[in-house]
Amino acid sequence: QVQLVESGGGLVQAGGSLTLSCAASGGTFSSYAMGWFRQAPGKEREFVAAINASGKTKYEDAVKGRFTISRENAKKTMYLQLNSVKVEDTALYYCAVTRSPQLGSGWGWYDYWGQGTQVTVSS
Repeated sequence: QVQLVESGGGLVQAGGSLTLSCAASGGTFSSYAMGWFRQAPGKEREFVAAINASGKTKYEDAVKGRFTISRENAKKTMYLQLNSVKVEDTALYYCAVTRSPQLGSGWGWYDYWGQGTQVTVSS
C-alpha cells in the first residue's frame, strides 16, 4: 500500500511561482511512474504531468514550458514547480502513483492518490 501526501499549495498572484511536493510512503517508490492531476470546481480531473522512474516526463499542453515535474527517489518525494501561473491554473492538485513503470495521462492509469493541495491564483 502506498500513501501520498501533497503539500505546498496556497495563494499566489498571476505570474508568480509555487512548488508542490508529494511525499510517498510504502511501496517501491523508485520503480513507479508518478503524476500530477488537477481539478477545478465544476470541472473534471485533468492530467498535468507525469514522470517515470528513469526521469522521462510528459506534460499537458497548457502547462508545457511553465511547469516542471521532478522526483527525488532517495527522499521518496515528487515535485511540481509551477512558474508563470495563470488564474486558470487554480485547482486542487493531486499526486498519483501507478505500479506501472510507464507514463500515463489517464486518471484510471494510476493506483494510488493523495488528498490534494489547493492552488489559488489571483489576478
